Amino acid sequence: MNVMGYNALVLSFFLVGAMAVKNSNTPVLLSILELGGYPDFSKLYQSLGYQVYIMESMRKALKFIKNNRVDVIVAEFNFQSDFRDRSSQLESLMASIAQKPGVDVVVFYDKEQQHQFQRVAQRFQFIGSLPYPIDESELAAVISQRTATAV
Repeated sequence: MNVMGYNALVLSFFLVGAMAVKNSNTPVLLSILELGGYPDFSKLYQSLGYQVYIMESMRKALKFIKNNRVDVIVAEFNFQSDFRDRSSQLESLMASIAQKPGVDVVVFYDKEQQHQFQRVAQRFQFIGSLPYPIDESELAAVISQRTATAV
Protein backbone atom coordinates (compact mmCIF):
# COMPACT_ATOMS: atom_id res chain seq x y z
CA MET A 1 0.00 0.00 0.00
CA ASN A 2 1.41 3.42 -0.88
CA VAL A 3 1.85 6.16 1.70
CA MET A 4 -1.17 8.13 0.53
CA GLY A 5 -3.38 5.04 0.85
CA TYR A 6 -2.02 4.32 4.32
CA ASN A 7 -2.64 7.90 5.48
CA ALA A 8 -6.20 7.77 4.14
CA LEU A 9 -6.77 4.48 5.99
CA VAL A 10 -5.46 5.91 9.27
CA LEU A 11 -7.51 9.09 8.84
CA SER A 12 -10.72 7.20 8.09
CA PHE A 13 -10.15 4.91 11.09
CA PHE A 14 -9.58 7.96 13.29
CA LEU A 15 -12.74 9.68 12.05
CA VAL A 16 -14.89 6.58 12.56
CA GLY A 17 -13.42 6.14 16.04
CA ALA A 18 -14.02 9.78 16.92
CA MET A 19 -17.66 9.53 15.86
CA ALA A 20 -18.04 6.46 18.07
CA VAL A 21 -16.92 8.48 21.10
CA LYS A 22 -19.78 10.92 20.70
CA ASN A 23 -22.38 8.16 20.36
CA SER A 24 -21.17 5.76 23.05
CA ASN A 25 -22.06 5.53 26.73
CA THR A 26 -18.79 3.72 27.41
CA PRO A 27 -16.38 5.93 29.37
CA VAL A 28 -13.51 7.25 27.24
CA LEU A 29 -9.86 7.25 28.26
CA LEU A 30 -7.36 9.24 26.22
CA SER A 31 -3.73 8.24 26.59
CA ILE A 32 -1.23 10.86 25.41
CA LEU A 33 2.11 9.21 24.61
CA GLU A 34 4.54 12.00 23.79
CA LEU A 35 7.75 10.24 24.85
CA GLY A 36 6.57 6.85 26.07
CA GLY A 37 9.19 4.45 27.31
CA TYR A 38 6.77 2.48 29.47
CA PRO A 39 4.44 -0.47 28.80
CA ASP A 40 1.24 -0.11 26.80
CA PHE A 41 -1.53 0.01 29.40
CA SER A 42 -4.39 -0.18 26.86
CA LYS A 43 -5.48 -3.65 28.02
CA LEU A 44 -5.57 -2.43 31.63
CA TYR A 45 -7.70 0.58 30.67
CA GLN A 46 -10.04 -1.64 28.65
CA SER A 47 -10.35 -4.11 31.52
CA LEU A 48 -11.51 -1.19 33.69
CA GLY A 49 -14.31 -0.50 31.21
CA TYR A 50 -12.84 2.30 29.08
CA GLN A 51 -12.87 2.86 25.36
CA VAL A 52 -9.21 3.76 24.76
CA TYR A 53 -7.77 6.31 22.34
CA ILE A 54 -4.05 6.96 22.01
CA MET A 55 -2.52 10.17 20.67
CA GLU A 56 1.20 10.61 20.10
CA SER A 57 1.31 14.40 20.29
CA MET A 58 -0.28 17.02 22.48
CA ARG A 59 -1.46 18.93 19.42
CA LYS A 60 -3.47 15.92 18.18
CA ALA A 61 -4.74 15.23 21.69
CA LEU A 62 -6.00 18.79 22.11
CA LYS A 63 -7.85 18.58 18.81
CA PHE A 64 -9.36 15.23 19.85
CA ILE A 65 -10.47 16.66 23.21
CA LYS A 66 -12.04 19.68 21.53
CA ASN A 67 -14.21 17.46 19.32
CA ASN A 68 -14.96 14.51 21.60
CA ARG A 69 -16.17 13.56 25.05
CA VAL A 70 -13.32 12.35 27.26
CA ASP A 71 -13.67 11.06 30.81
CA VAL A 72 -10.07 10.30 31.78
CA ILE A 73 -6.77 11.51 30.33
CA VAL A 74 -3.46 9.83 31.06
CA ALA A 75 -0.63 12.21 30.18
CA GLU A 76 3.09 12.65 30.71
CA PHE A 77 4.82 15.56 32.40
CA ASN A 78 7.84 16.44 30.31
CA PHE A 79 9.64 19.50 31.66
CA GLN A 80 10.70 21.86 28.89
CA SER A 81 12.97 24.66 30.10
CA ASP A 82 12.77 26.48 26.77
CA PHE A 83 9.08 27.34 27.22
CA ARG A 84 8.64 30.98 28.12
CA ASP A 85 5.16 30.96 29.70
CA ARG A 86 4.83 27.40 30.99
CA SER A 87 7.03 24.44 31.91
CA SER A 88 5.36 21.69 29.87
CA GLN A 89 2.63 20.76 27.43
CA LEU A 90 0.68 19.45 30.42
CA GLU A 91 -0.29 23.03 31.26
CA SER A 92 -1.72 23.50 27.77
CA LEU A 93 -3.76 20.34 28.28
CA MET A 94 -5.09 21.49 31.64
CA ALA A 95 -6.07 24.88 30.22
CA SER A 96 -7.97 23.19 27.39
CA ILE A 97 -10.02 20.99 29.73
CA ALA A 98 -10.79 23.74 32.23
CA GLN A 99 -14.15 24.29 30.55
CA LYS A 100 -14.95 20.55 30.39
CA PRO A 101 -16.26 19.40 33.77
CA GLY A 102 -15.85 15.77 34.68
CA VAL A 103 -12.53 15.17 32.92
CA ASP A 104 -10.01 13.55 35.26
CA VAL A 105 -6.27 13.51 34.63
CA VAL A 106 -3.57 11.04 35.66
CA VAL A 107 0.03 12.16 35.17
CA PHE A 108 3.22 10.16 34.70
CA TYR A 109 6.43 11.99 35.63
CA ASP A 110 10.15 11.41 35.92
CA LYS A 111 11.45 11.48 39.53
CA GLU A 112 14.24 13.79 38.36
CA GLN A 113 11.59 16.34 37.35
CA GLN A 114 9.53 16.01 40.53
CA HIS A 115 10.35 19.54 41.70
CA GLN A 116 9.11 21.07 38.43
CA PHE A 117 6.08 18.78 38.42
CA GLN A 118 5.13 19.81 41.97
CA ARG A 119 4.91 23.45 40.84
CA VAL A 120 2.41 22.41 38.17
CA ALA A 121 0.54 20.15 40.60
CA GLN A 122 0.01 23.12 42.94
CA ARG A 123 -1.98 24.89 40.21
CA PHE A 124 -3.96 21.97 38.78
CA GLN A 125 -5.87 19.05 40.22
CA PHE A 126 -4.98 15.51 39.15
CA ILE A 127 -6.67 12.31 40.34
CA GLY A 128 -3.25 10.68 40.43
CA SER A 129 0.41 11.24 39.66
CA LEU A 130 2.76 8.32 39.27
CA PRO A 131 6.56 8.39 38.94
CA TYR A 132 8.43 6.24 36.43
CA PRO A 133 8.65 3.29 36.34
CA ILE A 134 4.86 3.10 36.39
CA ASP A 135 3.47 0.51 38.78
CA GLU A 136 0.53 -1.08 36.97
CA SER A 137 -1.32 -1.93 40.18
CA GLU A 138 -1.05 1.69 41.39
CA LEU A 139 -2.30 2.93 38.03
CA ALA A 140 -5.22 0.50 38.18
CA ALA A 141 -6.06 1.66 41.71
CA VAL A 142 -6.07 5.35 40.71
CA ILE A 143 -8.30 4.77 37.70
CA SER A 144 -10.55 2.33 39.58
CA GLN A 145 -11.07 4.89 42.31
CA ARG A 146 -12.19 7.40 39.65
CA THR A 147 -14.49 4.81 38.09
CA ALA A 148 -16.08 4.03 41.46
CA THR A 149 -16.77 7.68 42.27
CA ALA A 150 -18.10 8.46 38.77
CA VAL A 151 -20.85 5.84 38.93
